[in-house]
Amino acid sequence: MIVVTGGAGFIGSVLISELNRRQISDILVVDELGSDRKWKNLRSLSFADYIEKDDFLEMVIEDKLDIPVDAVFHLGACSDTTETNASYLVKNNYEYSKLLAQWATDADIRFIYASSAATYGDGSVGFSDDEGKMGILKPLNMYGYSKHMFDMWARRAGLLSKIVGIKYFNVFGPNEYHKGNMISFVVRAFEQIKDTGKVRLFKSYKPEYADGKQVRDFLYVKDAVNMTLFLFDNPHINGIFNIGTGETRTWNDLVSAVFVAMGKKPNIEYIEMPASIRDQYQYFTQADLSKLRKAGYSKPVTPLEEAIKDYVQNYLQHSKYVNFRTFQLA
Repeated sequence: MIVVTGGAGFIGSVLISELNRRQISDILVVDELGSDRKWKNLRSLSFADYIEKDDFLEMVIEDKLDIPVDAVFHLGACSDTTETNASYLVKNNYEYSKLLAQWATDADIRFIYASSAATYGDGSVGFSDDEGKMGILKPLNMYGYSKHMFDMWARRAGLLSKIVGIKYFNVFGPNEYHKGNMISFVVRAFEQIKDTGKVRLFKSYKPEYADGKQVRDFLYVKDAVNMTLFLFDNPHINGIFNIGTGETRTWNDLVSAVFVAMGKKPNIEYIEMPASIRDQYQYFTQADLSKLRKAGYSKPVTPLEEAIKDYVQNYLQHSKYVNFRTFQLA
């Protein structure tokens, strides 16, 4: 049995879709469906059972999970970078992960969990996934810090030689439609273009970056899942790994690619950034992929323009919006 927490969510549902393509359906989906739309991501997936996240943790703690588990993909978390309830984030992202990791490692269960590129803060100390440098990182928001807390705990507990932590950079793609404020800007741009014919981007407040020239490491979810499953397929590989493209692209590049995919001429307006997020805004992210490449991952990543064309033309331009259904990873 493979357990996927956050299995109804964005990356989790895409990962299960690929496991299904491999003819694997002995999967336990763990999530908190609540009242949003992510339940729709489950409709096209094949899995053995579903359990709400609090019930699952209770079963783990009380040793009532009476099924053999071979691996856990712990992808479930509150991923809202604007969440200000620190106690909630500690309980949901840190304490939950600690209990699950300890249970898995005690039982010799493969444990792969989602950390985040938000742990790198403003990037002033780089984006290396060298575990010896983790202590100098200073996340800009509580979400990033909750992820960093768990990374640091796993290192102190000596678990990083037994488990895999994945630092996802800016992932976008199908099945993210339920994410509300945390939906990728590809979708936001697509909707703005449909509604107004233009896209609004935040102005820059640093002289070294022109408006729209702030950069990110934008990664298509299909590549993110390929990289994640490479680590699953190689159980001798453990530790912290960046999951990104290793390249920087500007917001202007991203938006222009959406316009082109929609067959329209770029039309970008620059607006003021809310003061409340200016101190938390990342102007530069770029995954250092040298560790992942050295571990043996050799597939090329999908170029940004190609990824956005696939996303827009095969998903977003369909009725509000299609799920993954039978897509295959490259």
